[in-house]
Parts: sequence; structure tokens; C-alpha cells
Amino acid sequence: MLRKMTKWSWLAVIALLLVFFGVAAARQQNTGGGNAAKESGKQEKKSKKNSSGETAGQKNMDQYKADPSQYVGSDTCKTCHEEQGKSFDRGPHWKTTLAGHQGPEWQGCEACHGPGKEHAESADPAKIIRFGPLSREESSKRCLTCHEFGEEHSNFLRSQHLKNNVGCVDCHSVHTPKVGRQLLKVAQPQLCYGCHQEVKPDFSKPFHHKVNEGLLACSNCHNPHGGFQTRQLRATAAQDMVCFNCHTDKAGPFAFEHGPVKTEGCIACHQPHGSSNPRQLRRANVNLLCLECHTFTVDSAAPAIPSFHNQAQKYQACTMCHVAIHGSNSDHFFFKP
Repeated sequence: MLRKMTKWSWLAVIALLLVFFGVAAARQQNTGGGNAAKESGKQEKKSKKNSSGETAGQKNMDQYKADPSQYVGSDTCKTCHEEQGKSFDRGPHWKTTLAGHQGPEWQGCEACHGPGKEHAESADPAKIIRFGPLSREESSKRCLTCHEFGEEHSNFLRSQHLKNNVGCVDCHSVHTPKVGRQLLKVAQPQLCYGCHQEVKPDFSKPFHHKVNEGLLACSNCHNPHGGFQTRQLRATAAQDMVCFNCHTDKAGPFAFEHGPVKTEGCIACHQPHGSSNPRQLRRANVNLLCLECHTFTVDSAAPAIPSFHNQAQKYQACTMCHVAIHGSNSDHFFFKP
């Protein structure tokens, strides 16, 4: 077969081979160039990122840098502000004086009020940071300089309190607290009642959580510094961890769960603050409460009551038979725990 190929056939084969190898070489060159371009682009981006990162980091460091010569120390402040100095020494903020390794801007009175040299020399109130003229957001940010790193306070800037112009200084007082432990202006629940008047009557109802008696505090269930849950609860209604902290026998898990406990939570049946009904139920009649779900309506996910349940006589209280209404480990009708 090779002998039968003409000269023109050989030339055609050679030409095809040359074209093939030329295309392959060009493709390899382009790929190499593209990789080189990509590498150079990556290096450029990396250098830009490093430079921008260094710049941002430098800026962050610059805002914490302070001129030590502008700070006079708490002892100088106490020469004029004697009462505030005494309250400072009695409160928890005296610990800031131990932060010598962090610099003078983190210590004593000037940790909150800023450098005091100009104020000490001129006695001009405008030469020092005063919390009164500051907005609630600005004053709270000064507090959060130290307090934002704990879980309790980390969400305050997104809290409902700050959104409604309630800042740290509305509830806390560094120099004149009525409650020393948390530097509160007034003890709970009176502090909370100052704004939340709508819930105050609930704690005077016949059946209520013992908040006014001092056995519970609003902050046991709500985080006043904000969070990700509605009403600033410490847990969602479905989780009900705020309830199960005390009512551990209702926590489960159970082999047979009662649906509302897992979907809507305790507040599906109970008033959390207080009620005129026993067990803080939302309805005076237990059957009426059960029938809100266990009805003959088409779209009801809960099974309807049997036809032989005469609500006027024997079956007028569901919990007389369904004793394990919060959940059971032995009976799916909740007849037994």
C-alpha cells in the first residue's frame, strides 16, 4: 500500500502532520500563557489583598493607639470628682486599672471618658467625653468597647432596645447604681415595668410567674441585650428551653409527643406572664382549649374527638383521662406517662 502512494499523497500526509503539530504547539503556548496570566493575576490580587489587609489592620490598630502623654490617670480625676471616684472604686470597673499591659486608654476613668489631660488643665467639660450629651448608640458603643465580646452583650447593636433608643445608660449607672451586681438603676422587675407597662398587670393575676415576689426575673427568660429570637427570648417558643429550665418534667424527649409542644411551644396553651385561669391556661375550660385543635374541621391536623365524648357530662375535662398531656413514653393517647 505504501508503494502505491504517489508523491502528492506523501506531500498531503506531511502537510497534515505539520498542521497537527502546529496547532498542538500553539495550544500549549496559549495554555502556558494563560496560566502565566492567571498566576500573575493571582499574585497581583494577593499583593493587593495583602496591602489592603495591612492597611485595614493598620487602621484598626491606629484607632487603639493612644498618646500616653494625654492621659493623667484616675487619681487625678478623683481630686475633683471625689464621689464618682469612690463609687468607681466600689464598683466592678476598678479592675480596668489592672490592665497595665493594654495601655492607659483601657484603664480607670479614662477608659470610658477618654484622655483627660486637656480637661484637667482647663476644667472645661467640653474637653472630656460625657455620656449625657451622647446619643444612645454612641454611648452604648463606648460600653461595648469592652462588653461586646461576651455572648450576653454581643447582639446589643441589633437589639430592639437600641432600635427604640434605649441604651446602656438607661438601665445601668456606673456611679449611682441601686443594684450593685449589675449596676442597675432600679431592681427588676420595676426597671422593666418603666417601659413595659402592658405586661405589669399580668403578674398581678391569680396565677402568674413569681416575678414580683423575686423568685424569677425578666432576664431569666428574656435577654435585654438582644438576640436572634422574637421578644428577645433566650430560646425560641418551639424549643421552650426558657420554660424547661424550671419545668424539667415537661422537657422530654417522649416516645409519643404532643404536637403543639414541639411546634408552637408552651405558649400554645399557657399565658407566660400570668392568667386568671389555673396553670396559667389561655382558657378557663380545659375542653375549650383542647377543642381549638381537636375539631371536625377539614383542615385540622389534629384528630377530632370521638363521637361518644359527651362534653356536658362525663368527658367535660380532657385531662381527667389524658393525664400525660405534655407527652408520654407508653401511650399514644396520653392515658399514661
